[in-house]
Amino acid sequence: MQREFPSAPLAGVGAVVVHQGRVLLIQRGTEPALGQWSLPGGLVELGESLAEALRREVREETGLLVEPVELVELLDRIYHEGERVRYHYVIADYLCSVTGGELRAASDAAAVRWVETAEWNSHSALALDPITARVVEAGWRRARQIEAGGQA
Repeated sequence: MQREFPSAPLAGVGAVVVHQGRVLLIQRGTEPALGQWSLPGGLVELGESLAEALRREVREETGLLVEPVELVELLDRIYHEGERVRYHYVIADYLCSVTGGELRAASDAAAVRWVETAEWNSHSALALDPITARVVEAGWRRARQIEAGGQA
């Protein structure tokens, strides 16, 4: 599967992992968005369900075991280089809960960390892009609703 300059959009998953009021972020170790802080996730492999891909990607990048709770947002990420499409992903971002594992940066994550609300809502060193910040905020708010016993 060709990621760069693809002939069709690629399906991916992202995880808004909320634990003890904080959200898990990774620092990307590869393009696109090399060095930026983002949600853990990646591409869905042929024959793999979205939930399976989510569990695998989070485990590979962070060492944590997670369980998807619900879909937060379905979105596309399109990166252009001049007139050409360099990357095109359709991403299903899920709220996830931690079920085990030990936090560590692995796979294509340069670093991993838990962040507080103020860190993704500010102009801190994390510098989340607006789409990622919106998804993080939506997942975090939904996790708080679930904790309080509220349903959608």
